[in-house]
Amino acid sequence: MKHFPFALTILIGISGLFSLASCSNSNDDNADLQQTVVENNVKSGEWRITSFIDSGKDETSDFSGFAFSFGSNGALTATNGNVNYNGTWSVTNNDSNDDNPDNDLDFNILFNLNNQFEDISEDWNIVSQSSTRIELIHISGGNGGTDYLTFEKM
Repeated sequence: MKHFPFALTILIGISGLFSLASCSNSNDDNADLQQTVVENNVKSGEWRITSFIDSGKDETSDFSGFAFSFGSNGALTATNGNVNYNGTWSVTNNDSNDDNPDNDLDFNILFNLNNQFEDISEDWNIVSQSSTRIELIHISGGNGGTDYLTFEKM
């Protein structure tokens, strides 16, 4: 009978380890699911920029008339009927160890251009997203400015 409490202690300890491991996987699964949801939402249809605030300055009009298409292969196209700009996009999980895995998702935009599209070429954090709207934020490492970018489905 003396061995029973020791065996029970070992069993409880092992169960606790499995519980901790499953919690970690749950957060990873949640981040993966959120990543898939964001990717599927933006790949559907065309989008427009309804707000772009660059370090406190409203520069939304710089993108007036442009329709953005997020391709399934990471291709990003912005067109206004006269001009087409090509870039890339992705959603990645930066996998930081904070308490909110939703904040680990980055929405990455890259245009290799020296015009207004250079300003939105960043690794954005997702503030909120739905099938018709995605709100992004970027805090600059250089000057500490905060940029906000909102896409809405057309």
